[in-house]
Amino acid sequence: MIPVFDGHNDVLLRLWKHGDRDGSTFLSGEAEGRARGHVDLPRARKGGLAGGFFAIFVPPQAPPRSHREAAERGFAAEPHDHALKVAGEQASILLRLETAGALRIVRSARDIRRARREGVLAAIFHMEGAEAIGPDLAELDLFHAAGLRSLGPVWSRPTIFGHGVPFRFPSSPDTGPGLTEAGRRLVRRCNELRILVDLSHLNEKGFRDVARISDAPLVATHSNAHALCASSRNLADRQLKVIAESRGIVGLNFAVAFLRPDGAHRSDTPLELMVRHLSHLIDMLGEDGVALGSDFDGAMIARDIGDVAGLPNLVEAMLKAGFGRSLVARICHANWENLLARVWGA
Repeated sequence: MIPVFDGHNDVLLRLWKHGDRDGSTFLSGEAEGRARGHVDLPRARKGGLAGGFFAIFVPPQAPPRSHREAAERGFAAEPHDHALKVAGEQASILLRLETAGALRIVRSARDIRRARREGVLAAIFHMEGAEAIGPDLAELDLFHAAGLRSLGPVWSRPTIFGHGVPFRFPSSPDTGPGLTEAGRRLVRRCNELRILVDLSHLNEKGFRDVARISDAPLVATHSNAHALCASSRNLADRQLKVIAESRGIVGLNFAVAFLRPDGAHRSDTPLELMVRHLSHLIDMLGEDGVALGSDFDGAMIARDIGDVAGLPNLVEAMLKAGFGRSLVARICHANWENLLARVWGA
C-alpha cells in the first residue's frame, strides 16, 4: 500500500464539537453518525494514512443557514478572545492524542520520516485562520513552542491580517484587498520561525502580497484548479504559475464543490474529476509540486472515497489513469516530505 501524507484535516474541530476532549473516539473509532466523521485511528491505518496537517479551526459563532447565504453575505470576523479560547482547547486535544500514543506531533522532515518508519501517525500542528493571534504576534511564539509549524493567515472571512475568499461560485479568487500591515508582519515572523504559510483561503491580492514578502516556497495545502471548477476557493492558473516559480506545492482538496464544474455539493462526484484536477496541477506545477490535501472532517467527500479508509480508491484511480507508481508515491507523500524539508530544514 502506498502511504499517504495528507495536507489538511479538521479532526480536532470534530472532536471539539462533540465534546471529546481526550480524543477517545479517535483512538477507538467507536462513534456514530456525524460524531464518527471521516478520520479515526483504526480507519487511518486501514487507508494507509501515514500523517498529515491537523488543523485548529475556530468555527463561526453565527454560521449562515445555507450555502447560498454563505456565498451572499460571507462570514464575520471572530473576536480574538473567543478564538484564543477555542484554539487552546483544540490544541489541548492534539497534545492529549500525542500523550495517548495515537500520533506524534512532528517539527521536522526528519520527524516525519522517523514516524513513518516506526508506524506512528505523524501530525503537523496547523492553524487555519489566525484569529487566535493578536497584532503583536505574542501568541504565535506560544503556539510555536507547543509545536505549531503551519499557519493560514485567514480562513474564508476577514481578520486583522487579511481577507479570506468567500465561498462563491462562479467567482474569481480576486475578491478583496490584500494583507494588512499586521499580516505582512505575520508572514515575516512565520518565515523567521520556519512556520509554513498556507495560502488556501487567502484572496488573490493577499496571495500576491505573500508571494512578494515570503522567502519560502508558496504552499496551498488544500486547493484545486479554478480552470476546472470556477469557485473563488480555487487557484487560477496565474496563481499556480507563481507557486511553480517558487518551487511550491498545492494539495488537492477532496471537497466535491471545489472539484465539480457545476460547483454542486453532491457526493456522487466521480474520482475521475479528482484525477483531472491532479493532471491540470501537474501540468502547471510539475510532478514535484502536487500533493493531497483532503479536507477530511471539513467538507463533503466523494462517495467513492467516503472516509480515510477509502484513500486506496484514489490511489487506484491515479494508477488506472496512467500515473506511474513513482509519480503516485510523490503525490501521496514524497512531495510533502521534500517541501517540508525545504521550509523547516532537514
